Order: sequence, then C-alpha cells, then structure tokens
Amino acid sequence: MSERVLMLGNEAIARGVWEAGAIFAAAYPGTPSTEILENIGRHYPEVRAQWCTNEKVAFDEAIGVSFAGGRAFVAVKHVGLNVASDPFMVFPYAGSIGGFVCVTADDPGMHSSQNEQDNRYYAKFGKVPCLEPSDGDEARRWIKKAYELSEQWESPVLLRTVTRLSHTRSAVELGERTEYPLKEHPKNFDRNVVPINRMKRRPVIEEKINKIKEFAEEYELNVIEEGDPNVGVIAGGVSYMYAREVFPEATYFKLGMMWPLPEKKLKAFCKRFKKVYVIEEGEPFLEENLRIFGIKNIIGKKKLPVIGEYSPEVLAQNLQKEKLPKAIKAKGKVLPRPPMLCAGCPHRGVFQAFKKERFYVHGDIGCYTLGAMPPFNAEHTVLCMGASIGMASGFTLTVPEEEKSKVCAVIGDSTFIHGGIPSLIDAVYNKIPVTVVILDNSTTGMTGQQNHPGTGKTIREEETHKIDIETVCRAVGVKKVVKVDPYDFKATREAVKEVGAYREGPSVLISERICVQLPEFKYAVHPIAVHDAEKCEQCLACDSIKCPYLAIDESKTPVINVALCVGCGMCVQLCKQEALSLVEREPSKV
Repeated sequence: MSERVLMLGNEAIARGVWEAGAIFAAAYPGTPSTEILENIGRHYPEVRAQWCTNEKVAFDEAIGVSFAGGRAFVAVKHVGLNVASDPFMVFPYAGSIGGFVCVTADDPGMHSSQNEQDNRYYAKFGKVPCLEPSDGDEARRWIKKAYELSEQWESPVLLRTVTRLSHTRSAVELGERTEYPLKEHPKNFDRNVVPINRMKRRPVIEEKINKIKEFAEEYELNVIEEGDPNVGVIAGGVSYMYAREVFPEATYFKLGMMWPLPEKKLKAFCKRFKKVYVIEEGEPFLEENLRIFGIKNIIGKKKLPVIGEYSPEVLAQNLQKEKLPKAIKAKGKVLPRPPMLCAGCPHRGVFQAFKKERFYVHGDIGCYTLGAMPPFNAEHTVLCMGASIGMASGFTLTVPEEEKSKVCAVIGDSTFIHGGIPSLIDAVYNKIPVTVVILDNSTTGMTGQQNHPGTGKTIREEETHKIDIETVCRAVGVKKVVKVDPYDFKATREAVKEVGAYREGPSVLISERICVQLPEFKYAVHPIAVHDAEKCEQCLACDSIKCPYLAIDESKTPVINVALCVGCGMCVQLCKQEALSLVEREPSKV
C-alpha cells in the first residue's frame, strides 16, 4: 500500500514533478509558487533545479530542455507569466518535444501580489491546454497527466493553482519516479518561428487546439458526479471544494481541464437542469465561454463576486436566497494582521531618510514595498517587478528642475537583477539624471530568503560566481555610485541627499546590509537597546520607525523587548536626549 503523508500543495506539486520524470525545473521566487522549486531543490536531486534571474529566462531554458527531448518544468506566480509571456505565446507555434509543464500560481485576494489576474485566460490566449487540480493529491497526480498531454499534443501545458491550494496541507499518496529517455530531437527547420514558417504553423496551431477540444469531451479529468437531479453545479479547482462543502448534495460537473472546454458535454449537462450554478473564483472565465456556447440557464457572477477569494462562507452568503440543498451558515471573519518590516530590517533606515528628505519615491516589488505604509509613507508608486527605475526616469524628465533632486527609484538586489538592469542601461544611454537606490540585503527576502545571482550560491547552496551590483552599475556606465550601511542613519541620510543632487547622469546608492532573517544574522549575538528613564522626555522620536520590539506604555515611555531586540541602533540614533543606548547582551539573554 502506498504511503500517504500531509503535504502543502506546493510540496505535492514538487513531488509530482519528480515522479513524472522531469529532469529540469526552473523558477524565480514568487508567492504563492515559491515552495515548489524550493522542495525540488531540497529533496529531488534527479531534477536539476535552479533559480533563474527572471521568469522569462526560466521559461527559455526550460524550452531548450524540451527541444533537447527532456521533460522540463517551470513554476511562476500569476504575474510571473506576464514576464514570460513572450516565449509562452510563441512556443506553441514551434511545439514541444520533451514534455513541458508550467505551473501558474494565481493569488485571489492578492495576499502577496499587486493584482488579481486570472491566468486561465492565458491558456485560451496562447492556445494551450490548462489543468486545474482541486487538492494536493490531484496536483501531484495531474503533473504527470500534464506531461502526457504535452507529449501527446506537442504543446506546453499550464497547470493552474491558487494560493489556498499551494499553501494548504492535504493527504497526498506518494508514488515512485518514472524515468523517461530523451526524445529524438532532429534538426528541424520547421520549428524555427521565422516568417516563412509562421504562416505554415498558424493553421497547425488552430487544428491542434480543436483536436484537443474534441479530446476534452472524453477526458478522464472532466467528471460528472451525480447528486440532486434538480441542482446542477459546474466548478473546478478549489472552487469545487468550496462548493462541495456548502452544497454536498448537488450534481456536479467537475472540470479538471479548464481549457479547452468540452462544449458538447457541457451543453448536455446544462440541458438537464432549470438552472446551473457556475462557481469559479476570479474572473467569469467559464461563464463567458458557456455563454459563447449558447448556454443561457447559468447563474454565476450575478450572484457571486468577481473580486477576492472564495470560501464556503462566501458561497453561503451569496447564494443563501437560492433554493439549494443544505447550505451551511456563514461564520465570522478572522481579523487580519497587517504586514510590517521585521525588527532590525535594514530598509528602515533608508525609508526614514526618504521621509526626512521628502523624496518622491518610485517603488518596486519586495519587502521594501512596505515603505509605502505607515509609519514611513515614503513610497509613492509601485507597479511591477523592475518598473521603478523606468518610472523614476520618466518622472525625472517631466517634473520641474527644482524637483528633480528629490525623485528616486528604490529597488531590491534580487529585483534589480530580475528586471532593473535594462532600465538603468536606458537611463545611462539616454542621459537621464535619475537617482536609483538599490537595497542590497543579500537575498530574495519577501518570498523567504532565496538565493539569487548576487548571493554567490545556487538553490542547493553550491558556491558559484557572485554578481557584484556595484561592478554591474559601473560597467553599464553609471559614474556616481555610493555605498552606505543603512544602520548608520546619519550617513544614510547624507548619502540620499548626495546621489539626489547629482545631475550629470544616473546616480546609484547601494544600501548594503544583510537581511535580519538570514542565519548569519539571525543566530549571531547582537547588542541590545536599553532605556534611561531619567533622560527620557517622552518625545517619542524612537517610535517613529515603529519597531515591533519597541512599545510605548501608558505614560508615553518606551518599553524595549530586550529578549528580541536585534541591536540595529535605529531607535538610539533617533533619540536626541540620549535616553537610549546600545549595550552588549548579557550571556543569560542570548
């Protein structure tokens, strides 16, 4: 009997990639997909796992593996597929050789994302199959199904998950790995997507997706589950699980393949009922296509929200007036906890300097996005990975001369390597006097301290060449490059002013100090801040950075959690009365 274990959805996907015989897996960290590659790298040495500089590079390298006849895998969060969309859209024209599977992890509710896009539309847009499992074990098993589809139809295959599947534990049955020999990979000019071939391949793509559509009519992952003959529900993925919990007695059309859809089978199903409920988290993807098929007796987004995450409670609240069997009652909401920078986070000093110097800051994607929130309120625009430098360049070119020295881009080390370098080169080339602040904390912090090309280590902690950010900036032509330790607030503030005042071209300030969550910091012994009540005038300057380990009591007196203080010294530097100081930690408090 096979072993069953509790696994996160992402752990189950990693297991599925290994069991399916993949030989290559690539990604760039991005919640909610990050743990997939982490687990492949940690547990499955038969699969070459690597963090790539960005999702497009990951996609390109995986395509190369497929062209060489091997099974390749890519994991992206939903917006990561935007970055890889160029090869994603063209790859189907060439067609895969070895199986090619891309997991796209969507984020309904935007738990850690800047938008709430539904990547099922990418499957239709790119004319590729898309599977959507509803739990961890399905995710594990369906990875193998996805590879079978890919090799049967010589097409990349998307497997869509969402945050709740990725980060929910469920029972997963462990299988064994199957090895697959490399497929033949002859030199075939027909796979070269050049003008002479594009017109030949275009009808091939259309013919292929139509054949897959016919295949979907009998595909084993599209299942009708009989129940109450008066209530029909169409659902798939986690939405199916929510619906099953709320309306267990209904008759279900459970879609495993989200694209292409089995039109004939869906029409026949809907004819059986007076009303059919289409339950899908996110955009009305299924509903729109069902209406295109001419199906009219469906109830979807008129009753259910487009925005946000679904849950059994959401379904019960929105469908409670419908005559459905045994709907559960909605429960109270859990109060949210706002995110905040860690105690001792080196970004605090930089954002405090921005705030004091009244800079207009164009932000990027990372922990430092929290600089837009109180207490700093010092990040004024944020869009997507790598956009900060370009936005700051355009802004600098447009505002009056007297405002230019107070405009900057802020970007992390990992994000700079991911998508910031081209914009910096553009600023040099076009002679734009933009100020760029690179927050180098030696990790990809927001997604859990992953390595990147600037850390000198691979996903498996192997030593490799370390990309030096200062060298890169100077190599592309930046003349003004300044480094600072953000724990030195006075020096940081002066450095911010210095690079802002430089007008002869782009200037770069590198804020360099490791993330407090890295082991080399986390497990080191640090001094602690102590408070002298006799000197304190309750000015609360120390509280302006809102350190999680510094509280203010009812008498407006600072109270430091000495057990957790990391000794960054920011509060000490802000206190003009010298009522705070750093002292060595006593051995008993280590």
